[in-house]
Amino acid sequence: MVQEVDDGTARPTLVVMVGLPATGKTTVARQIEVERRALRLTPDDWMIPLFNDSDAGGRRDVLEGRFVWLAMKALGAGIDVILDFGVWSKDERSALRSLAQEAGAACELRYVTVDHYEQLRRIAERRVGNEQDWTFDITSEELVQYRAGFQEPDAEELMSSEIDRPPDGHSSWRGWAAERWPTSIDDR
Repeated sequence: MVQEVDDGTARPTLVVMVGLPATGKTTVARQIEVERRALRLTPDDWMIPLFNDSDAGGRRDVLEGRFVWLAMKALGAGIDVILDFGVWSKDERSALRSLAQEAGAACELRYVTVDHYEQLRRIAERRVGNEQDWTFDITSEELVQYRAGFQEPDAEELMSSEIDRPPDGHSSWRGWAAERWPTSIDDR
């Protein structure tokens, strides 16, 4: 949904999907895509047809970086964008919020979560339903590792318009993002 700025002009919105695999992020992202007529960028939609692998030797980060780059271009053109990566760290979320702000856009974090047992059920259902055409198989061991590496957003992060300062060693979120997603920043 294009949001109005205080002066009454409209600005686009970056919707950042937050959460672990098998929580329903892509389902929610697809609903938002239709409701807002937004551009939805989901890595699995590309990684599977291109590489038949979820990471393909680090190519996922390259692809996510280009999605960030494309998202900023689309926001600059007034188009709402949904980034459906999961963005597991607060730093990733802060960087995306900062980049959206630089692009003159609003940013909305959409956190989607289910309990561990529901995730396992959904993953098992994917196997039985042969939905491997659009997603990757995840073992229960991998899911435990993913949960351990996930920084759950709190209510303040989800609701606040304030963006934390970049981590030590980085003067800006733009610089941090260029390291995290090497193909995300193109200053040409």
